[in-house]
Amino acid sequence: MIFLRLPLLLACLSLPVFAASSSSTMPNDKASSAEKAPAADKEQQAEAETTPPSSTAQELYAAAQHDLLQIRVLLKNGHSQSAVGSGFLIGTSNLAITNFHVVSQIALEPDTYLGEFKDTKGKSGDIELLAVDVQHDLAVVRVNRQGTGFFNLIETPAPLNQGEHLYSLGNPLDLGFFISEGTYNGLSHRGFSDQIMFTGPVNPGMSGGPNVRANGQVAGVNVAHRRDGELVSFLVPASFAQKLIASITETSKPPTDFKPLIGEQLLAHQTIMMNTLLATPLTTKTLGPYSVPVRESEQVRCWGNSDSKREKTYKTDQINCRMESEIFVSNDLQTGQISINHKFVQTDQLNALRFTNLAGKFFNNRVNNNTKDEDLTTSRCKEEFIAQDAFSSRAVLCVEAYKKFAGLYNFTLFTSSTDEPLMNLQSRLDIDGVSFENGQRFTAQFLAGLRKENAKTSANKKEAK
Repeated sequence: MIFLRLPLLLACLSLPVFAASSSSTMPNDKASSAEKAPAADKEQQAEAETTPPSSTAQELYAAAQHDLLQIRVLLKNGHSQSAVGSGFLIGTSNLAITNFHVVSQIALEPDTYLGEFKDTKGKSGDIELLAVDVQHDLAVVRVNRQGTGFFNLIETPAPLNQGEHLYSLGNPLDLGFFISEGTYNGLSHRGFSDQIMFTGPVNPGMSGGPNVRANGQVAGVNVAHRRDGELVSFLVPASFAQKLIASITETSKPPTDFKPLIGEQLLAHQTIMMNTLLATPLTTKTLGPYSVPVRESEQVRCWGNSDSKREKTYKTDQINCRMESEIFVSNDLQTGQISINHKFVQTDQLNALRFTNLAGKFFNNRVNNNTKDEDLTTSRCKEEFIAQDAFSSRAVLCVEAYKKFAGLYNFTLFTSSTDEPLMNLQSRLDIDGVSFENGQRFTAQFLAGLRKENAKTSANKKEAK
């Protein structure tokens, strides 16, 4: 995975209370530049080095600090810390926004975990989880203190401008409350719900904290960071938080069990996901004599690679496609994901028997079954041999049901071609967190897309004659 929720990220150290602008340089870089610079440049650099942090950041933190919270999840037995994030009070109410992934343990295992908050002055208290929005990774908690009115959610906020300065607040790595400055750089459409791209530091522990404009208007909620990039962070747009808050009243009480509600939200998400992915036919790519189905879109990216090392007796070409988003349910369960893998293997050094044994080992290594999973049932698999035109293959379809969320399933389809003695195409399709009907629809389209190019060519030649 290249998208990670903030509690799972590698730690990044920064200085408390104010984070430096993303465009600033390290002191050593400044010193080395100063040695070579003219006197006028040295004076400018000296002045720059004594320039205080952004006055906007100072003013925002001073006004917002009373409504910032650290959100902690504790193991009831022993009262030890299990998860840490951030949150912020809305208006003058006692309701605070955070991320679902911060408090998911409370929602799923309320008999084992509890939550508490700590404010910037060190005051702490219990939290009550009231509502969750799993699709957008949001949650609302009730605390025993009121907001000052600094953070307000607007139903239709003014649009953000490319390059506009934004400010993220939170408590990273349990080091204290920070404010970091960055810029708005559009919306990401890599998932099935838009996220704001924030070019600025958002560190572990800041999950659920607010991101605001220079005027204090909430732009979004800190949610994720790309580990393979520099200062590439993501925010949940404030409009989704506003909708969740609007669904709660002063007398609202939490459901006795969050799992049915979470299940309903997961089912709603998979409907959007599958309708989008199946709106158009799967496209095809060519591997050797075979035509293989793929899905390339804003949500699904495909990559190719080849392995033809001299010491090997065979050559492998692969196409891998995977969604760059998923839904966080718990540390052990992320869902709403699709991946496709095609592996084409050929040899000019092995005989047919040895190559068949090799291909069989590849196939067997891909079929596994976990009988001790707390979230999923044991897989039920069905194997068939499929023939269409000149293409024939061995296919195994396995289905797992979700134990806690009725109506959701994982599908895994494996295929291995059987029509060429010195070539083999192995394909795998994984679909996580979908309805049984949608899983069948996608696997049917996938199987129909596996073809042999030579078969089409032969058919055209016969028609021409």
